[in-house]
Amino acid sequence: MTRTRRIMISVPSNLLKEVDKAVKEENGNRSQFIREAIQMYILERKKCMLREKLKDGYQRMAALNLIIAEEGSDEISLDHYERELAEAE
Repeated sequence: MTRTRRIMISVPSNLLKEVDKAVKEENGNRSQFIREAIQMYILERKKCMLREKLKDGYQRMAALNLIIAEEGSDEISLDHYERELAEAE
């Protein structure tokens, strides 16, 4: 099991009231609520970062994809395309 560490945080009183309300509705506790909130935030942040990387990759490859689609798949363009893909990773 993962070792837990105790930390202290400061939150505005109105936010703490909202947390306590949610905790009461879920019959949980503050620590559990905060742990889950942090986990959800980190997961969402990773998803956003991946979306940005994908978006950047698609934008970088758009011009080359258009050239290949218009010209066909000659050997030189295909080699260049594969190199670009490898560099995007």
